[in-house]
Amino acid sequence: MQFHLETDEWKLLADVLLEQDARQYGELLNKVLARESRLDSGELEQAADLLADKKRSLKEEIAREPDTALKTEMQRQLALLERVLERVNEACVMF
Repeated sequence: MQFHLETDEWKLLADVLLEQDARQYGELLNKVLARESRLDSGELEQAADLLADKKRSLKEEIAREPDTALKTEMQRQLALLERVLERVNEACVMF
């Protein structure tokens, strides 16, 4: 399935993958770094799962963050993450 991400969205997905085990997600990371927009259903599902996990943890971090400026930046990241997750989920449904 081919889907479209903006530059900042590719970067966010790559950052999420870089936080994972390279042995398990190395191939997917390489495709993301190359901005290869053709991913199979398994890769899309892996990306969706990782993004959903990151969304949950970021929401928890935001709830605990006392610094308003940092909290605002984290909320901006959360909005971007939610946008990427939505696009990946749409691609999963279309597959």
